Amino acid sequence: MITRYGVTVSNNAPADPFTGRGRAGRPTIADVAERAGVSTSTASLAFRGSDRVRDGTRERIFAAATALGYDGPHPVARSLRQGRSGIVGIVIAERVGLAFQNPVALATMDGLSDRLDELGYGQLLVPGRAPTRERPEALASLPVDAVVFATRGEQFDSLLATVRARGVPMIGIEGPFADDVALVEIDDHSGMTRVAKHVADLGHSRVGVLMRTTDLGSARPPGPIEEIGSGLDDIANRTIRRRLAAVAQVFPQAVRVEAGGRDAAAGAQAAHVLLSRPDRPTAILAQNDILAAGAISAARDLGIRVPEELTVTGFDGIDIPWLDLPLTTVRQPLRERGREAGRLVGDLLSGRDPGHVLLPVEFVPGGTSAPPS
Repeated sequence: MITRYGVTVSNNAPADPFTGRGRAGRPTIADVAERAGVSTSTASLAFRGSDRVRDGTRERIFAAATALGYDGPHPVARSLRQGRSGIVGIVIAERVGLAFQNPVALATMDGLSDRLDELGYGQLLVPGRAPTRERPEALASLPVDAVVFATRGEQFDSLLATVRARGVPMIGIEGPFADDVALVEIDDHSGMTRVAKHVADLGHSRVGVLMRTTDLGSARPPGPIEEIGSGLDDIANRTIRRRLAAVAQVFPQAVRVEAGGRDAAAGAQAAHVLLSRPDRPTAILAQNDILAAGAISAARDLGIRVPEELTVTGFDGIDIPWLDLPLTTVRQPLRERGREAGRLVGDLLSGRDPGHVLLPVEFVPGGTSAPPS
C-alpha cells in the first residue's frame, strides 16, 4: 500500500493500459484528470486546495495521482490541500529593485525574513501596485498563509478587501490601519518630539521641516513652502502626519517642504527651497536620515556651515557611509520591527492573539546640531 496526499491506494493493482505518462515520460495533470475521469481544470482545482471540488472527487484525483506517480503541480501541493502553503506574502509599496535601494526597507525586510526563516516559512515578495485589466491583483490567487504589508502602510488600503475576502491573516508595519490588521508601530511622535525639543533647547526658533514624499511615483520637484500644521488631516500616511504634528507642538510657526522623491538628491532640492528664503531657517528637521543628508549637501553647496550656521537632524538611525558628520537623529529598531512582524505571523497562524506592538525609539545626538550663530 502507498499513501500520498492523505489517500491510501494499492501498489500492486493490475497494470492499466493507460500509461499515465506525458510526452517526456512524466505524468501530467492531464494524465491524472483522464485517469480520474474529471476535467483538467477540476484536477487543477483539487491540487490548489479549492473547496469547489467535492471530497469524493478530490480523493479520486489524488488516488489517480498516486497511482501514476504524479507529485502535484507544485512542491507544496500536499500542504495546499491541507490549507497551508508554508509561504508568507510580503507586500512592498513599489518595485522590488527600488525597495532594496532603501536602507530602512532593507533592514526591516532583513529582520522579517530572518524571523520567518526561523519559523520555517518561505517568503514571496509582491509589489503592492494597483491592479490593471491586463495585470489582475496577484493577492487574489497567490498561495499564501499570511500577508505582511512591509512598507508605506496606507499605500495598501486598496488591497485590504482582496486579502480580507480570502480570510488570510494580515500584518502591517506602520500600517495599513484596520481592526483586522495586526500592527507593528514605531513611537514616531515621541521620537520627533525629542528631536524638536533638542533643537529648541539649543535656542533655535526659525525651523524648517523636510517632509517625506507622500507619492511613490516618479521623482518630481519639491512641493511649496507650507505652514507646519497646514492640512495635516489630509495626509493619509500616519507616520508622516505624526512626525509633523510632533514638530508643530514645539514649533507652531515652523514651515515645511515636501520632498519630491526618496533619495538624498530630493532632500537637497527641498532644502534649497528652504535655504533660499530671506529668513532662512537656522535648523532643518528632516523626516528621515537620507533627506537630512541631502540637506547637508545643499547647505554646503550654498556655503552654509553645518552645524555652525545650520542645524540638521534626521530620523531612522541608518548608516550613511559617505556622510562625514555623525548625524543628530532618532534611531528606530529597524531589524527588530521586521522580526516582530514575523513573530506576529507565527502567533496568528498558531491561533494566538498577538496584540498591538509599539516599539520605542532612541534619540542620538550627533555632530550636525549646535546653537544658532
